[in-house]
Formats: sequence, structure tokens, C-alpha cells
Amino acid sequence: MKSVQTEYLRPAAVRDVPALLRLRTEAEEWLRTKKTDQWSDPETGERAISKWRASIDEGRAWVVVGDSGQILATVSRGPVDRDFWTDDDHPEAALYLYKLIVARESAGRQLGARIIDWMGRLAELEGRTWVRIDTWRTNSGLHAYYERLGFRHVRTEAPSHRLSGWLAQRPAGQLSLPENLLLSAPEKRHSNTPVSRGLPTQRG
Repeated sequence: MKSVQTEYLRPAAVRDVPALLRLRTEAEEWLRTKKTDQWSDPETGERAISKWRASIDEGRAWVVVGDSGQILATVSRGPVDRDFWTDDDHPEAALYLYKLIVARESAGRQLGARIIDWMGRLAELEGRTWVRIDTWRTNSGLHAYYERLGFRHVRTEAPSHRLSGWLAQRPAGQLSLPENLLLSAPEKRHSNTPVSRGLPTQRG
């Protein structure tokens, strides 16, 4: 018999910032053990944190929580990045995924793939064609990870002021783990019967 799901996704809140910063720091430390310079510049981290806070304020960031309420992962969506995507890419046709981070203690639970599936379902619900990402140009391991999940490399852009620029996309609605969908945090009706929504209400 399939076990009861113990991880749920909910909108990030200001109270989550310390936990999100710990996730980011842990990811930076782990990346330093790999053959990549991603997130090795402290200034990059400070700018990223500022954008993170804006994403929370604008309702564009989520966290995955475990059965004890601990934060296991995070993801954000954002506007099209014009350093990379042009009018010829039909930017309005895509949902842009940013800041996908999974706690090292949750490695092996396929949370990254399940979060991407969730975002793909959201993109399809909004009538979009693609889920798009831009990743660090030198992180070939990360490129391979996304390709295993069905992303296709579009091209690599290399503006002098950016270190990201490996661009890829996956069709909206495509699922890697259809048998293990990530749901939104349970809500309660007035009857106190828990109800799980597949996707949260979007703002903006």
C-alpha cells in the first residue's frame, strides 16, 4: 500500500526567511565541494537574498514542508529575464522557474523533480507552453540533471555581467513522476475535513 504523503508545498512567508537563508548557505557549501564556481561570490548571495524577499512579498516563492513543519525545499517563479530571453522566444508563453533548492537531508527523495512537475502543472493551468530555466553556465552537472528531467537546451547566452545563461525549457504539463505528485498544504473545511488543493491561488 502506498504510504501517506508527508511533504506539502505552501507559499513562502516572511517567517521562513531564516530557514531559506540556511538552505542557501548549505547549498553554497555543498557546491564548493563540486567542480563548479556557482554561488561562490558573496555579493551574488546578497543580491539573491534581496530578490528572494521580493519574491515572498509578491507571492512568487514557495516552500516544501515536512510532516513536522520543517522546510525541506524552496522554489520561486519570476518575470522573464531579458538578459537571456528575447521577443523571438515568445516570453509570455512560459513560466520562469528560479531558486530551486533542496535541503541536503532530503536528497534522494526526488523533491526537485516533484517540484518541477508541480510548476509544470501550474504552467499548464495558466495556459502556458513552457517551463523555462536559466542556470550557471559552468555547472555541467546541473545541466545534465535538468536534461534527465526532460528539459532541452535552447542556447547559452554569455553577457559579460552575468554568470548564468544556460537556457533550457520543458513543455508545460510534462511530468517526470506522475505517480508521486506534490500537493499544496492541506486546508480545512468548516467541517474540519482536510482538503488538499493541487495548486495554490496565484497572485500576479
